[in-house]
Amino acid sequence: MKNEKIKNIKKKLLSDNWYTLNKFTFDYQKNDGSWETQHREAYDRGNGAGILLYNTHKGTVVLTKQFRMPTYVNGNEDGMMIEVCAGLLDGDNPEDCIRKETEEETGYKIDNVQRVFETYMSPGSVTEILYLFIGAYEAKMKISEGGGAEDETENIEVLELPFTKTLEMIKSGEICDAKTILLLQYAQINSLFG
Repeated sequence: MKNEKIKNIKKKLLSDNWYTLNKFTFDYQKNDGSWETQHREAYDRGNGAGILLYNTHKGTVVLTKQFRMPTYVNGNEDGMMIEVCAGLLDGDNPEDCIRKETEEETGYKIDNVQRVFETYMSPGSVTEILYLFIGAYEAKMKISEGGGAEDETENIEVLELPFTKTLEMIKSGEICDAKTILLLQYAQINSLFG
């Protein structure tokens, strides 16, 4: 549904070095009926998907650990982040994307995934919709070491952790990635581990 309070949208490309950064100028109608011109920048990196891999028999989850430059320059001492497996859709549907990313990053080949959320993680500046999933894994699904795609310079460490420990890691700040916290809390609220 089109928002009638917005008109005269103009877009100016500021950067397309890694993804795209655009500046939008538009007129916005305020609640009193008057119009004002606003300026916003929006970073477009495409949409993505993330998944919490869980094993109820072992009481464990599979997470990843990798260097994230934006967190490093914003005070994360070593720049390392513990996260659920995730990646950009790159033209795939979310389900196919997350299966592919799971295999590349963690080494697990999974078939059954369940979509639990669609979310904007930073709607004030980033266009990305993130599709979040859960999926059960077993040892027999492990077909490689994972670590990420060679051509994507990811250098991912695969972690298998007790679910209860991950909840403690949220409290301690060791896990501070929003998509990971959302999915771990989803697992807790929905009693995936009993």
